[in-house]
Amino acid sequence: MNVKAKKHLGQHFLINTSVCEKIAGALPVFTTPMNVLEIGPGKGAITCFFLKRPDIDFYAFELDVESIQYLKTAHPDFNRLYNQDFLKINFSEYFKDAPFCVVGNFPYNISSQILFKCLEAKHQIPIILGMFQKEVARRIAAPPGSKEYGILSVLMQAYYEVSYLFTVEPGAFYPAPKVKSGVIRCVRNNQVELGCDERLFVNVVKAAFNQRRKTLRNSIRAVFPNALLTDEFASMRPEQLSVASFIKLTKLIESYVNEKT
Repeated sequence: MNVKAKKHLGQHFLINTSVCEKIAGALPVFTTPMNVLEIGPGKGAITCFFLKRPDIDFYAFELDVESIQYLKTAHPDFNRLYNQDFLKINFSEYFKDAPFCVVGNFPYNISSQILFKCLEAKHQIPIILGMFQKEVARRIAAPPGSKEYGILSVLMQAYYEVSYLFTVEPGAFYPAPKVKSGVIRCVRNNQVELGCDERLFVNVVKAAFNQRRKTLRNSIRAVFPNALLTDEFASMRPEQLSVASFIKLTKLIESYVNEKT
């Protein structure tokens, strides 16, 4: 099927072959077979490059029935294609305890949710390679001190080395979106445990950035009213804190929480 023959609501198909090959090539070659899961393959623009690789065991999850039928016709030997919602799948049903990478041209309206789900299985996912709306991609890769630095930056960079690889222009898609896209690669770091309550860590990061214009003294107080912040943190704004500083802040609040329980 020619993807130009029909527009799908909310879908933008990659039609630039060189961009597709560049994205697929950003996944490193593995010395032993690695499970790779693609989210939303659509008409298989990137899929076809992954299927050629002998170093990966490839899976794809697609919600659009028409796209699935097209892929089955185009790649009749591909038998790991599932009509499933990535956000609802149980990874253990497909991979048990084995590692798997996550790749794809992620649907922009659920891209943050995709990352949050990946974080739930971070110890099993060594690499996330995806295309996002450019602003979101920049936000995930942003360093402390920048305007883009936020919740996703901290939570992803706590566990992954994030690299912004390249920008994709609207003309690489059909129909062309109104925004540019960005491709990032997230490689799992050596951080096994943060050394603090990880749920509390997430709550602290969210509390800080939900009122990012305020100092931590005021933003943290909204969630942890009586927590005593040291001078090191009280007058700072959230974008000034590195991942390590957020961990330190979480430990400080954790000690307060433990005293009250």
